[in-house]
Amino acid sequence: MSKPSSLSLLQQLRERQTDLPDAQRSVVRVVLDDPRAAVVATVEQLAQQAGVSMPTIVRTCRSFGHDSVRDFMVALAQDLAVSGSHLHRSVLADDSAHDVASKIIHAAVSSLTELGRAIDADVVDQVAERLAHARRIDCYSVGAASTFMASELQSRLFRLGCTANAIFDAHQQLVSASTLGPDGVAFVISHVGRMPYALEAARFARSQGATVVALTQPGTPLAEVADLVLAVSVPQDAVMRVGTEAYLAHLVVIEILMVRLAQKLGPVATRDLQQFKQLLHKHGFDSAEYVGATPASPSASEPAPAPAPSADE
Repeated sequence: MSKPSSLSLLQQLRERQTDLPDAQRSVVRVVLDDPRAAVVATVEQLAQQAGVSMPTIVRTCRSFGHDSVRDFMVALAQDLAVSGSHLHRSVLADDSAHDVASKIIHAAVSSLTELGRAIDADVVDQVAERLAHARRIDCYSVGAASTFMASELQSRLFRLGCTANAIFDAHQQLVSASTLGPDGVAFVISHVGRMPYALEAARFARSQGATVVALTQPGTPLAEVADLVLAVSVPQDAVMRVGTEAYLAHLVVIEILMVRLAQKLGPVATRDLQQFKQLLHKHGFDSAEYVGATPASPSASEPAPAPAPSADE
């Protein structure tokens, strides 16, 4: 049994979870995902949620210096009573600015580290393969966070030369689902994964022969509907249904997927990406040519010279 620590139990769970055996890590993940639910759960319920045996729950509690599950839960309840969980899962109400910055960054890094361990590379490869050969890829989303992700995904696919759309309207998603067919992909993004009309569009797309890819949490209704699931599991946010750590995890998964897709598309995709970058650098809204700047232009601190009179003056 570990010696008692000066850190709060929640802090210990976050910082030590990566050092535990896989089974105990699953228990810790369940507790961190919803600490308040864990406090009132039975040992049997925790074991079912974590997919482990009940003795594993006991061993996990002992790993953190507690003789029994009851003692562990009392310590967890005390942490929740004094923690700043209404602000952020890691931040206490009287933390300094330095503490707030450090804890939030540490929590985000921990979530991405766990994502690196949990991501299924085989599924990423299968999704990339389907996208590489798709006639059309329609990205469905629900809510502000997922809509941002769907727009980012569509933009990245477009730059790779794929025919892709980002569709946010429920009726348009159904129209899309009815026209995708066997050569199409419905890429549904929803961290919560249980919005009824998104599920309906996913089911209908699949009934028409399209491949349904889901970027969501494992075990959601959307995950059950999809052919391929890019599973993202992060600790529950104290304020938002989809917090910053979920944003970051989704963006990283999209980055991984797009790089893998570019590899499958070959040198042409890489060449096109470089051409797009050079084009925007030269002609984009923030380019030197667009604003009329030249190497010989005066500095921002110097007044611009008066224009020369025209021939008509």
